[in-house]
Formats: sequence, structure tokens, C-alpha cells
Amino acid sequence: MSFSIIVDSASDIELDEAQQMGVTLLPMEITFGYEIYRDGYDLTHREFFEKLIECSDIPKTSQISEYVFDEAIKKELEKSDAVIIIVMSGKLSGTCEQARKAAKKYDGKVKVLDSLNVAIGERILVEYAVRLRGEGKGLNETYNSLEEKKKKIRLLALLDTLKYLRKGGRISAIKCISGELLNIKPVISLHGGEIKLVGKAIGSKKGNNLLNKMIESTAGIDFTMPYGCVYSGLDSTVLDKYISDCSHIWKEHTQAVPRRMIGATIGTHIGPGAIAVAFFEK
Repeated sequence: MSFSIIVDSASDIELDEAQQMGVTLLPMEITFGYEIYRDGYDLTHREFFEKLIECSDIPKTSQISEYVFDEAIKKELEKSDAVIIIVMSGKLSGTCEQARKAAKKYDGKVKVLDSLNVAIGERILVEYAVRLRGEGKGLNETYNSLEEKKKKIRLLALLDTLKYLRKGGRISAIKCISGELLNIKPVISLHGGEIKLVGKAIGSKKGNNLLNKMIESTAGIDFTMPYGCVYSGLDSTVLDKYISDCSHIWKEHTQAVPRRMIGATIGTHIGPGAIAVAFFEK
């Protein structure tokens, strides 16, 4: 049974990449003031950060509607027997529930997978789905493998600033001001689909060290599976330095660590200057 793959733009997959991977990308909506953009369609990742830096108010993000999912499913079923929809964690957005509502109309031909992740963590699950499809795996076998493997994904991120978390109402202004004065770099992860603060460091160097300690505290990176790093903002210098300084993690396994740029959906909430690592744990 042939199947299509639909994914939301919270995966930070860009439109041209989606086309190369053979997946359909559905955009979240990003609102700057009175202007609405479709993430990845009307606004590239770079264009988003250019606007974010210039904008005094934090933009807003909107979930993908049941109608948009329904229209995409109809189109995919014209060329495939079935559809797998991979979406960002249902604990972070109502997008997953909207996809499930749309899928109910298709008598089991459409399966919705809550990735329990976001950004590069969601992306590597999509890459694994594309691999399984390329190996000739069917709908059910692929879906079951994804459900099992998603529990092994580890995403760890080092944020540059607390400002965007404050603007989004995630932390108090007092905590934010204190954090910025102390140059605190928070390390966050995803556990069970929810964002958790797992550590704080003063300065970038200590932040990088803390990020490494978090990676080393896992069972290790499964280099036979997709993995990668991402950065937010217009400059990849922070990520480049991190990968160079931490070459002992990668050098025996790869010559070039996959590196991507965070898009509008997640960039809205973390701002520029962040880096993240995602992998399947052994």
C-alpha cells in the first residue's frame, strides 16, 4: 500500500526540502501585527528572523485547522492509497487534535502521529519515516515503527536569552531581567511532549558544557538513525563553535554534522541565538 507523508512546519523543514524529501508541508500561520504569513511559504526562515529583530512586539502563531488538513488529505489520496500525518507535540499545540478530527473521515486510510516533539526533534522522525517508505515499508509497519522510535528521541536546546519566553508569557518579567543581567543560558529539553527546564548556566561556554553533560547523561547517540543540530537567527556562528568545540561527540561517526535553521513557528518562542541537538538514543 503506497502512502503519502504530511508534516507541519513546526518541524522546521523548508518548502524546497519537503519537495526533495517527497513530503507535503503544511504551514503554521505567523502574525506580525496585522500581517499574516504562512510559515515556509510566504516567509522563509531567514526572512522571519529579519522581521523578528525589527519588530517590537512578539509575533503570534496559529495552529493548522481541520479544514486545511482535510483539503491536504483529499489531494494526497488522489495519488496514494493512504496518508501518515506527522505533527508537533499535542501538548504544545492543538494542531494534532485538528489533524485527528480530519483523519476520522477516511476510514483508517489516514493515520496521525503525535511526534511528542518539535523542530529538529520532529524533523528527524520525518526523515526516518521517509527512509522507511523508501525501503518499501507499508503504512501500518511504518506507523508502528514511528510510534516505537519516537520515544527514543532526545532534544536538548541551549537558549541565548529569556526575553522571548517573557514576551510570550512563559516566565515573569522579574525572572527575565535577572536572567539577562546574569547572562543566564537556560538548557531545555522535551520530556513526554512537554518542554522542561533541565539546567541553567552563566555564559555561553558553561552553557555548551552543560549541554554536553546532558547529552552524555543519555544512553548515547544512535548514529545509524537521523540526527542533527539547529540554530536560530541570522548567524550560525554559535552553532559552528559548539560543533567545533564538541568534536569528540561526532568525529568518529561523521565528517559533517547535519545543521539546519530554526523556522518561524519555534523561533517565535525562543528568539535568535539558540542552538539545539536532536538524536535517537541508543
